[in-house]
Amino acid sequence: MSSRPVDEQPRVGREATREALIEAAYRNELVGVCDAVAELQGALSPEKALRTWMDRFVDYMTTKMGMGDALRTVIAAGTDPYAESRELLDNALEQLLTAAAKDGAIRDDVAADDVLISLSGIAIAARETGHREQAGRLLDLLLDGLRYQPRRRR
Repeated sequence: MSSRPVDEQPRVGREATREALIEAAYRNELVGVCDAVAELQGALSPEKALRTWMDRFVDYMTTKMGMGDALRTVIAAGTDPYAESRELLDNALEQLLTAAAKDGAIRDDVAADDVLISLSGIAIAARETGHREQAGRLLDLLLDGLRYQPRRRR
């Protein structure tokens, strides 16, 4: 996946097609949410960085849901803007989870993809107008679950 800015994305002829611009916007947003990890880890505690990124992810996802029709047009034109999305998001989230677990803030036995799917569910719930506050409470609940330290069997 390209992390190049929109003005460096591939073009058809002299002008970018509508589909290429939509795909570039999608990819730029994806790269932005993934690249935020380094910034957050440099400025916040591991747990706070994770929780802040969770908010950013929900905002990112709710925006992408609003682009559904446009993204389906891109797919119909023969490209898949989602091709590497999940892997990039899992990798970004894994960095945050690993740092928070090493800090002792959360448990260390949770797969990044499981948390990503949970976050996606919260984003789906939050896409309705007025539900963003509820999404914040759900993110807090998810983080509480990540803090839970099950007893280790001997």
